[in-house]
Amino acid sequence: MTTRAALLVLADGRFPAGGHAHSGGAEPAVAAGRIRDAQDLADFCLGRLHTTGLTSAALAAAAAHGLDPLALDEAADARTPSPALRAVARKLGRQLMRAARATWPSAELAALAAARPRGAHQPVVLGLTARAAGLGPEDAAHCVAYETVSGPATAVVRLLSLDPFEATAVLARLTPALDRVAAQAAAAAREGIGALPAASAPLLDITAEAHAAWPVRLFAS
Repeated sequence: MTTRAALLVLADGRFPAGGHAHSGGAEPAVAAGRIRDAQDLADFCLGRLHTTGLTSAALAAAAAHGLDPLALDEAADARTPSPALRAVARKLGRQLMRAARATWPSAELAALAAARPRGAHQPVVLGLTARAAGLGPEDAAHCVAYETVSGPATAVVRLLSLDPFEATAVLARLTPALDRVAAQAAAAAREGIGALPAASAPLLDITAEAHAAWPVRLFAS
C-alpha cells in the first residue's frame, strides 16, 4: 500500500537514524570561516545539494526503483573517495537499517542487512526503506535531498548560534532546487546504475578527513 504520509515519517529529523549527530561537513566549514552567516549557509547547502546530494539522491532513488542494492552499495563506494565519509555512510546506514526494520519490516531490508552486517551506504538503505514504506524513487530522492541541506542547517544553528528562523528560511528558499535535484536523481535511476550521477565535492572530502582526526569535535562528521 502506498502512503505519501510515510515520507513525513522517514524525513522527520526525529526518526531514530542517527543523523542528528552529523553536520554534513558544516563543522569544519564553520571552523575554517567558510560559514559565518545565513548567506554562507545557503551557499554551502546549495553546493552540497548539487554534488554529494545529487549523487546520494540518485542512489536512493535507484534502490527505491528496485535496482540491486548490493550493486548500488558498490557504486556508492566508488562515488565516495574519502575513507572517513565511507565509514560515516556505512555507520549511518547501519543505524538507519535498525530503525527501518523496526518500522517497515521487509524481506529486502533483511537480505541487505544480512549481506552487509557492518552497514550498507546510508542512501542505499534509505531507498530500500522508502520502497518498504510504499514510497517511490522520487520520494526517496526528495528525502535524501532534504537531509543533505537540513543536516548542515541544524548544525550551524548549534555551531554559530544562528537564528533558527534564519536557518529555516534558508531551507525554504532552497525548495525549488530540492525539487529539481530530486527529479534529476529519479530520472537517472530509471536509466540504470550506469547512468547514476557521480558528482563530487573535493573540499568536502578533504575537510572530512581532517575533521575525523580532530581530538575534540561537536559532531561525528
